This record gives sequence, structure tokens and C-alpha cells, in this order.
Amino acid sequence: MAVDTLPATATTPRQDQRAAKKPKNKEALTAWLFILPSLIGFLIFTAGPVVAAGVISLLNWNLFSSPTWAGLKNFARLGPDPTFWSALGNTAYFTFVSVPLTIVVSLALALLLNEGVRRIAVFRSLLLLPYATITVAVAFVWIWLYIPHDGLVNAALGLVGIDGPQWLISDNWAMPALIAMSVWKSFGFGMVVFLAGLQAIPQQLYEAAKVDGSNALQTFRSVTLPMLSPALFFVVVTSIIGSFQVFDQALIMTNGGPGSRTTTLVMYIYRTGFENYDQGYAAAQSLVLFGFIVVITAAQFLLQRRLVHYDN
Repeated sequence: MAVDTLPATATTPRQDQRAAKKPKNKEALTAWLFILPSLIGFLIFTAGPVVAAGVISLLNWNLFSSPTWAGLKNFARLGPDPTFWSALGNTAYFTFVSVPLTIVVSLALALLLNEGVRRIAVFRSLLLLPYATITVAVAFVWIWLYIPHDGLVNAALGLVGIDGPQWLISDNWAMPALIAMSVWKSFGFGMVVFLAGLQAIPQQLYEAAKVDGSNALQTFRSVTLPMLSPALFFVVVTSIIGSFQVFDQALIMTNGGPGSRTTTLVMYIYRTGFENYDQGYAAAQSLVLFGFIVVITAAQFLLQRRLVHYDN
């Protein structure tokens, strides 16, 4: 009986599969090597602290003595704590006023720069400078601007006959003063993102809208805004997350005052943990803040299916 034999150069199906897997395995290994530094940083500086906060929130611990088990008592303390709810309200007020203002200013400047302003690179760099500046330095400059009698803000208001308030020690104006400073500090980031999105919109869409007889407002609403919605979504999400963690400008400019009018939730967590040395209660507060951010971010991702337009 004749026996079929494979040519010397022929390969079996199993050998072909092994040969095909080698490049894929090499690509996967290369990808993991690139991802590994970021993954290690995430595990050490993000996931690790969250897990640690979860453990500490179940303890009574003042940093100097051995911790004792507390269970859910630290979370139960949140309900009757008026300072916690006041700080949460201040943080929400700051977030839901500063974020829309920042987006409006960022988008307006991006539209202006996108209209062919001469020396756009120079203006873009100058407008991005506040965002690149350290918040502590910016806060000290704005403290000087807000000086009641000699500050530039009240001096400018005086030119038009307005007697400016004592900004940083006023019950009604301390938080708006912080918001104004934060908008000035943050608008550069959104401006750059919006400008990149605007420059990626095909000009044919604007030409078609012009042929259809659309005016500038109609073109913005029907062309610019839908095409810019992915960038807008990104800026909104990152801005809200950052605003819920506001801390340094409030600490430096007002120290949470007057009273507790500008005490934010992160500031209260800091004081609970490192001034009152109540680590368990501070960890419980931080987990609640984390939960608020997760819920708000998840809601935004659910809404993006209806509001965000992706050009495939």
C-alpha cells in the first residue's frame, strides 16, 4: 500500500497555527510592555489608595495609636454632621457654576481663534499660560487683585461708580470670587481641546450650510455643536471631576471662610484627617466623594449616547 508523504517544505495545520500565533503573541507582549508603567502607576497611586481608604474607613485610627475596628460607624456619622453637608453643598455650588462658565469662556475663545486670528500660535500660548501656572501662585496673585481698597478689581469697578465688596471675607462674594479665579485658571485647557475639535470639522459642512441659507447661529447649532460634541463631552466630564476635588485655591485664598462658606469637601476631608487626626472618618468622607463622582460620571456616559455625535 502506498503511503502519502508531505513534501519537505510542507507544514501541518498545527504548525501554521503556531506560526500565526507568534507575531500576535509578540505584539501583545510589546503592548503590555508599553502599558505596564501606566498600569503600575495606576495600581500604586489610584487603585491602591482607594482600597486603603476602604479599609481605613472601617477603623478608628488617629495615626499615633493602634487602629481599632469601627465597622460602619464612620459612615453613620455622616448623616448628622452639618459641616459635611455644608461642605458638600459648597462643592456642588462651585462645580455647577464654575464648569458652565469655564466651558462658555473656553468655547468662545476657541471660536475666536478659529476664525483666522493673526498670529494664532502666540495668542493660544498666552491664553494657555494661566492653566500651565501653578495654582498656588495664581491664588496669591488673585488675593492681591481682591484687596478691598487697593486691589485692581475694586479699582476697576470704582471707575464705573461701583463700590466693590470685600471679596474674600464676604459671605455672599467669597465663593463667586473663588469661581472667577478658577474659571480664569482653567479655561485654557478647554480652549485648546475645542480649538482642536473645530479645526477637525470638514469645511464642506459649512459650505453646505451656507448654500442652504443658514445664518451664523443656525450653522453653529446644526454643524459646529454636533461635530464638536465629543470634545465638549470630554471637557465637561474632566471639568466636573476636577471641580469636585477643588482644594488648594480655597485653602489659600479663604481658608474655608468666612465661617464655612467656602469650605469644600476635600478641604473638610483634609482637616478631618490631618488636623483632627480622625483617619477613619476622613476615609469614609473620601469614599462618599468618590461615589458622587462615579455616579455623576456614569450619568454623563449614559447621556452621551443621545447627545454626542460621532462622525464615523
